[in-house]
Amino acid sequence: MLTPRIAPTRRPHDGRLETLLGTLAALIVASAAPLHAQSDPLQGFDGYVQKAVTDWGATGLAVAVVKDGELLFTKGYGVRAVDAGGAVDEHTRFAIGSTTKAMTAAALGMLVDEGKLSWDDPVTKYLPWFQLQDPWVTREITIRDLLTHRAGLGNADFLWYQRHATTRQIVEKLRLVKPAYSMRSSFIYQNLMYATAGMVVAQVSGMPWADFVRTRIWRPIGMNETLASLAETEGQPDVARPHDRVDGKTVRIENASVDPVAAAGSVWSSVWDMSKWERFLLAGGVTEDGTRLLKASTVNELFKPETMVPLADYYPASTALIHPHWTTYGLGWFQEDYRGEKVDFHTGSIDGMVAIAGLIRDRNLGVYVLANRDHVEVRHALMYAVFDRFIGGPQRDWSTDLRAVYDSLAAQGDARQARAEEERVKGTSPSLPLASYAGRYSDPLFGELVVTERPDGLRANLGPGRPGTLEHWSYDTFRLRFDARWRGSMVGTFVLSPDGKVALVRIGGFELRREPDGQGGGSGD
Repeated sequence: MLTPRIAPTRRPHDGRLETLLGTLAALIVASAAPLHAQSDPLQGFDGYVQKAVTDWGATGLAVAVVKDGELLFTKGYGVRAVDAGGAVDEHTRFAIGSTTKAMTAAALGMLVDEGKLSWDDPVTKYLPWFQLQDPWVTREITIRDLLTHRAGLGNADFLWYQRHATTRQIVEKLRLVKPAYSMRSSFIYQNLMYATAGMVVAQVSGMPWADFVRTRIWRPIGMNETLASLAETEGQPDVARPHDRVDGKTVRIENASVDPVAAAGSVWSSVWDMSKWERFLLAGGVTEDGTRLLKASTVNELFKPETMVPLADYYPASTALIHPHWTTYGLGWFQEDYRGEKVDFHTGSIDGMVAIAGLIRDRNLGVYVLANRDHVEVRHALMYAVFDRFIGGPQRDWSTDLRAVYDSLAAQGDARQARAEEERVKGTSPSLPLASYAGRYSDPLFGELVVTERPDGLRANLGPGRPGTLEHWSYDTFRLRFDARWRGSMVGTFVLSPDGKVALVRIGGFELRREPDGQGGGSGD
């Protein structure tokens, strides 16, 4: 059917067309107003973040948003330390925790690009001394397995947290860790596999992991504010300090070093630098000056789902509010579906410090948040709030809704603790005088617990980095309350031998046997 062409001028005295055109013009003007108001998805975001920081009681926080290769938003809020002040800005350095893992995966990707290793090479090809308890797993475990938390091990963070040991000494103890499931059949988060991956980087490249990421990744990208370890922050300006809530008050706490397992989470950086890292990934491995550091196919490999993550091991922000259809883990990235988009993200958490990196690669969109109060989950709220603003449609008040979720979880935790106190058998006494419990207890895997008697009771040191007080709980069970109150407590039960002497202590799921010369113990501090 042919449509006649309308003449460029209207007929004389035809007012209907003029009226119609005027009406259309008015509609266009009316509809343009809301479109213009939404042309900046981040309009009002600064105020939203400020309110969220206040509502969650965050000490200091910084956030960056990147889109289509541009840094659209970056700002700091709050202070670096409650006892010393110092405003947080976009250059303030925080511990980025496990968002370090994506850098370790990228480092291995560079070696893959150079033909120096393959993702599916066995680990023992490069670390012949590497050994797990099961000989078959030792032989079969690959580089890819190191990065996907599917090696069959239970969480073994007790091997490095507040311990004095080298990375190799820590990794060598993996031969004593009992399998928790068949390799590649499930998922348990495992930092020590990433520490091992860092050792592979060093072995293959000929330089320490820290030197590799510094020279091969950070410098070419222009990440000049990024440091490889807690030790490197000493004497540096604009560094945030960790905080936690103790007895209802936010206090500055000690840094917990991740340096012994550096490739799993030791990096310190700013949102300014991490925005460059996200833009590099979103650009498919190309820096701002056009230098390609990773093949595009290798970048895609980093974000390919590898392992199904059970919802029981996933984030409350997602399970309570999003209800994703699938949850997976790639090479250094958690993954889920959100409003029809594939989200790649990762958190970082170490005593008093939190981070989150979030990407929607199909939209060339990235968010990065750093904060310096323990498990301030406003990080998730800000990430999804940014995603909503660019996806469009209904906008959820993520900060308010997510705070209700975590308030409920905190209440449940308080209720469990209250029940434990109620179920405690009261009015009991230890079987022996307190001096009889003093001694040195050890397990080849778990390490040592040293108990000493003091005039005011029993002291203990677990690690040796975690001193505390042993308080009687019931019968021969004691509670080890750490001096660093934010680290909580542990319950241990002493077991007597047939001759009535203390033979061992059960704590942390292990049996630590008393050493023969342990009577009288050693230093508990």
